[in-house]
Amino acid sequence: MDSIASAAPEGTIVIGVDTHKHLHVAVALDELGARLGELTISADSAGYAALAGWAEGLGRPREFGIEGTGSYGVGLASFLRRRGHAVIEVNRGDRRGRRANGKSDTLDAEAAAVLCSPAKRVPCPRARTARAR
Repeated sequence: MDSIASAAPEGTIVIGVDTHKHLHVAVALDELGARLGELTISADSAGYAALAGWAEGLGRPREFGIEGTGSYGVGLASFLRRRGHAVIEVNRGDRRGRRANGKSDTLDAEAAAVLCSPAKRVPCPRARTARAR
């Protein structure tokens, strides 16, 4: 796990997460869109707890914008909702455009945080607590 963080403000923050099979990359933005820090975690309960603690230490998380809440991000989304955090599913950006401008998990996570803005929200269809089988 690595982290880069500036002084912890007391304001509201948003967290964007780029999810992968084994690792997730998160970026925290303040109310003005300034990057407060980034964190890479393992995609397991210990990593999820580290992410939640890190985010809570930076300020009051308004919401977490997560890519892939139906696949690689499902465990993280469920964990954060159980802790009382708002989870917003964000769509992955255009792959062609991302590759042309340089592919980076950190930039993808930052884009996920930006997409948490009220104008860009997509309700998370996977917010149910129990699955019917």
